[in-house]
Amino acid sequence: MADDNNTPKQAATPAKSKTSPGEFIRQVRTETSKVVWPTREETVRTAIFVFILVVILSLFFLGVDSAFGAIVRWLLGLL
Repeated sequence: MADDNNTPKQAATPAKSKTSPGEFIRQVRTETSKVVWPTREETVRTAIFVFILVVILSLFFLGVDSAFGAIVRWLLGLL
């Protein structure tokens, strides 16, 4: 007779109870208190860094776009 050792076992999972709105707010406050917020100096430094990268990348893509545009104009001029 076949052995039933290959059948998957049902994991005992506890029934989930609904969280009350008050308990949810307490959990949110607890988790929010664990967050390490950046200082004003860190925020300003990061914003300046992002601004500089945006300027550099926009100039790069302007150059790439201009180069491709010139190549396409040259190829179309051959026709």
